[in-house]
Amino acid sequence: MTSRWTMAAAALALSTALALPAWAETVLRIDEAPIGELDPAKASDYSGSVLMFNAYDALVMPKQGALGYEPLLAASWETTGTTYTFKLKPDVKFQSGNALTAEDVVFSFDRMKALGAGLSYLFTTVDKAEAVDPATVKFTLKERYAPFISALTRLPILDKKLVMANLGTGDGPMKDWGQAFLSGHAAGTGAYKVVSHNPQEETVMAKNAAYFLGVAAKAPDTVRIRYGLEAATVRTLIAQNEHDISSQWLPPEVLKSLAADGAQLLTERGSTEFYIKLNTAKPPFDDVECRLAVSYAFDYDTGVKMVAIDDKVSQGTPATGAIPVGMLGSLPADQPLKRDLDKAREHLAKCKYKPEDTTVEISWIGEVPLEERFALLMQANFSELGLKAEVKKVPWALFTEQVTKPENTPNISQVFVNTMTGDPDTLLYGMYHSSAAGTWMSPEFLKDGEVDTLLTRGREAASEDERAKIYTDLNKRLLAVAPSIFAQDQTAVFAASKRVSAPALSDPTKAFSLSAFGFSFRLMEMKE
Repeated sequence: MTSRWTMAAAALALSTALALPAWAETVLRIDEAPIGELDPAKASDYSGSVLMFNAYDALVMPKQGALGYEPLLAASWETTGTTYTFKLKPDVKFQSGNALTAEDVVFSFDRMKALGAGLSYLFTTVDKAEAVDPATVKFTLKERYAPFISALTRLPILDKKLVMANLGTGDGPMKDWGQAFLSGHAAGTGAYKVVSHNPQEETVMAKNAAYFLGVAAKAPDTVRIRYGLEAATVRTLIAQNEHDISSQWLPPEVLKSLAADGAQLLTERGSTEFYIKLNTAKPPFDDVECRLAVSYAFDYDTGVKMVAIDDKVSQGTPATGAIPVGMLGSLPADQPLKRDLDKAREHLAKCKYKPEDTTVEISWIGEVPLEERFALLMQANFSELGLKAEVKKVPWALFTEQVTKPENTPNISQVFVNTMTGDPDTLLYGMYHSSAAGTWMSPEFLKDGEVDTLLTRGREAASEDERAKIYTDLNKRLLAVAPSIFAQDQTAVFAASKRVSAPALSDPTKAFSLSAFGFSFRLMEMKE
């Protein structure tokens, strides 16, 4: 027989459970452009970077609120210029419970090199990685590579034992290197675990309570990352308090409307530029004169005005060249690129292709509706030269497939590219070195000996002053050969609900120079 005391206790327990504060189990809801690439050896775009920086850690990380890098999984390092030796922090464990060792670092490097995907090109100068002892790993470079420490932010460390236990089918002793497993599971030390992953729809992550740096109590317990939501859907969800942070791809008027309704505007700046890519491998942009013509015809001022949200916040600022203002090798802010139709006509007159015989295809990424406006702006600008243009919407997944071959690549593409590591080498090498052609970052297929030489020298130079001179010269050379229209420096702007606090995206003194690192969920807080 149930006593009155038992019934009263049960009722009290139920009422207490119902009265638990909302922040007892918090969920952060964000959206990103598809596709969310979970395999850290393949991640290269923004959404893939967000996943990587939360599920995995690297040996080093960017300093918060300052330039430079500091240890993360590493405790310290020393270098001779062509060798780098790292001591690992003790007692770090993967999410599986396995202990981090130097063998995991070597395995992660060997895997990235073997797959040759994502940002593996950052490590082409590395001859080998070897475990000196369980807590010490040594990288030997073929030649001096000045940005090596910055590049290591893009070498996430995997749990070798876990991956080896989950090898899929494939040739050789390493079979598929765990690609099938890592496309849906994580094997890192990161602050957030992957609960589920559908690269077309949603990734769900949960706080790793055993994270070696600790995770704040008010950091989100669960994060839901949805892919490819329409701008109208995001606007409605945020207005109804059913979404927390938008992607950076909302049109400015939507951001303005959300801000007027009480949403906060978060920003990330200084490492990204908006590039209008010209396919130099097929007519008419295999002729530099035609490339220079459209570069001078583009209306830079109108482009910047199109992305203004209010008097204080804008998604873009005037560009001065191929390198964002303020970065090593950038040109002065008081020398913005300007439209000049007279010069455009002069260059077009020297082009071997006649405007009346030429129609160019201007593509825009379907998940980034703002790009359609730039496509239409270019169409209008070029028509003043007598150059016909067709505007075509292309889904991101199809675009990344098309650009692997120059004959399938549109005449004109539009992409936002960031430095990947905070160093100009990782902004420019992957776009303009002849060996890097055929990725979403390099649909220009540029082949220019002077550009290749300067990119190589920038990697080898010993001093920062020497590197600054090299990248300034490279910047000027890229303006001269015009593989891209350098449309504007980008400021990523995100609309956010009031229930989330993200200091790295709202306070310049806590910002990171590495794009997407501000989305480290462990550094965010959920409010009641």
